[in-house]
Amino acid sequence: MAIIPIFIPHAGCPHQCVFCNQKTISGQKTAAVEGAKEQIKKWLEWVKPSLENEAAFYGGSFTGLDIALQKELLALTDELLERKVIGSVRLSTRPDYIYGERLELLRAHGVKLVELGVQSLDDKVLEAAERGHTVEQVVEAVALLKEYGFKVGVQLMVGMPKQDFASVKDTVEKVLALKPDIARIYPLLVIKGTPLAKSYAAGEFEPLTLEEAIRQSAYVYKKLFKAGVKIIRVGLHPDDELCAEGNILAGPFHPSMGELVQSYLLREELTPKILEVAKQNGEAVLILCPRNLESKLRGMRNGNLKYWSLLVAPKKLIINGTSVSKIKIICVSSNDLEEAATQD
Repeated sequence: MAIIPIFIPHAGCPHQCVFCNQKTISGQKTAAVEGAKEQIKKWLEWVKPSLENEAAFYGGSFTGLDIALQKELLALTDELLERKVIGSVRLSTRPDYIYGERLELLRAHGVKLVELGVQSLDDKVLEAAERGHTVEQVVEAVALLKEYGFKVGVQLMVGMPKQDFASVKDTVEKVLALKPDIARIYPLLVIKGTPLAKSYAAGEFEPLTLEEAIRQSAYVYKKLFKAGVKIIRVGLHPDDELCAEGNILAGPFHPSMGELVQSYLLREELTPKILEVAKQNGEAVLILCPRNLESKLRGMRNGNLKYWSLLVAPKKLIINGTSVSKIKIICVSSNDLEEAATQD
């Protein structure tokens, strides 16, 4: 499956949220149809036709665009659908831009999934961020989308102004009640050219540390994942423009934020098991894992390894990626350590 991304930065949105500079985030400067054509042309150089493929309009509030422009943009994806290059279309928009008439238009043009920029389900946080919509409008939008047969995505943030961890937890419970299909989780960053950048410069706003952003994002991830919501991204995509020198002024940015969150969740999950195994006879606690999990298990800068090593001291703790299909935790003697470390 491949996704053909079409960026329409800030298009259709009358609001300037305090954290938003879509032109920097998306790397695109215009929402013109010609710009969209150029993006599609670039991706078609390597995308193989498949009904599993999807075209995705990102960045703007699609249903807030002028109807004529919506139809022009959808005509581009209609052509891809007709040629069987893709099998469906997705787009993102604001919760207060969901109307029956416009949903009829989307449904007629192969749109299957609509992502809503929800960010928070706490009205005081939405107000502080100058989102321009309410929690009630989010609930109404999700209900209407489901009524029209669309899959629903929600984009959530942690670290927003006036948003503490309790507010994040409350938002998660409200999101679970909405039963979305997919979610994205974005720790808030201070981006150049945003109102928040001025607040940060004046000492009026302090972003989350990376460690706290990981903790809060991991909480959101775990709760939604357990409820069957597919998490399709954690953290902003580290494209060239976003990562250009001077664009990110402050905040918990990491190019592998999703992996850091999963590493944190593995620490939470495995710590009780490691402590239990460490009570057994032996000089070392050995964690055998599939090779593709070893990096996540070790954690950023071997953070998990160091954390667990302190917990089981004076015993050694060793993480070894092997051909095993799932994680195994065993306590071994020094004599058996080499043999155990290579077992399948």
